[in-house]
Amino acid sequence: MDFSITQDQKMMQDSLSRTLSDSVPLDRVRRYAGAPADAGADIWSAIADFGLAGVVTPEAYGGLGLTLLDAALAAQALGRAVTPGPFLGGVAAAIALNEAGSADQQTRWSPKLASGEVTAGLAISEPVAGARDGAGVTAASGKLTGKALFVTDALTADLFVVADRSGNLHLVKADAAGLTRAAMTTIDQTRRVGELTFHETPAEPLGGPGTLARLRDAAWVLLAADSLGACEVMIEKAVDYAKERRQFGRVIGSFQAVKHMCAEMAAELEPCRALVWYAAYAFDEARDESSLTAAHAKAHTSEIGRFVARTATEVHGGMGITDLLGLHFWFKRVGLNRQLLGGPERVRRLAAQIQGLAA
Repeated sequence: MDFSITQDQKMMQDSLSRTLSDSVPLDRVRRYAGAPADAGADIWSAIADFGLAGVVTPEAYGGLGLTLLDAALAAQALGRAVTPGPFLGGVAAAIALNEAGSADQQTRWSPKLASGEVTAGLAISEPVAGARDGAGVTAASGKLTGKALFVTDALTADLFVVADRSGNLHLVKADAAGLTRAAMTTIDQTRRVGELTFHETPAEPLGGPGTLARLRDAAWVLLAADSLGACEVMIEKAVDYAKERRQFGRVIGSFQAVKHMCAEMAAELEPCRALVWYAAYAFDEARDESSLTAAHAKAHTSEIGRFVARTATEVHGGMGITDLLGLHFWFKRVGLNRQLLGGPERVRRLAAQIQGLAA
């Protein structure tokens, strides 16, 4: 029995990595991170041209009609290249439309999302990760009031999937009346998040708590896959640096302590690959296991991601946090992935509840 990804999936991931290497090199990421007004339109265009904007959208609406596992493999490649762009929100919006959208909503929005003409942001942090004081959205008579924090691509998305306090989902256009958007400061400038403030803002209903749980599971898997890709690169960079950097007349990789650090990073990260891939597979093929496996993937990869980020930086010594090497872009990306939609402690509590081990 073969548990690995298919040859076609491997080819897709390799081809995407080459595309990102050409279209979104680190210098382009560095310029994006250093210029808040940079919307990264050329970056998103390259991603959309590859077909990723419609990866899970049905072929009938112009998408590829693939699975979350395929989207996770793409997310892994995007994480390797610390690629900016509204991939997470777009996949989440497509899943919400696939599972709970009306025929009219699917006809209006799915083709535009699949082509990349419309981008989507995800505003479900409060009911998933817990609301901060003053945050949270309420719905009444088809209108939203309140504030949503940590919204992906809050300033640039054309459409938002918003969860209210009761777990019901809504579609909100970026130019809707009563909606204001503002940036939030986080450690990771390769992906921007912000806050949305609603004041009697018109919204379309898009499924209930069951759909929200599906979006949460998908988002957890995609964030874990992104961290997996980022960690792979950090290990590669640490090993390459250890082979080149000389100290006391020897390359530092010849010292047993440095060898152990690199070997331990690889040994800790390897199980995450199967964990993430199986969670992505379960989303479509073993739905009874989806929430538990997504929680395991998000929580464990978050913890290992922090270990790899710290250790890879230590191998680089003081150079690890300089802009010259760029290692900090991956370090901070892993840090944001860890906290978005719940840190490992909160995610593990849900996993315990699913298994009947906690109230």
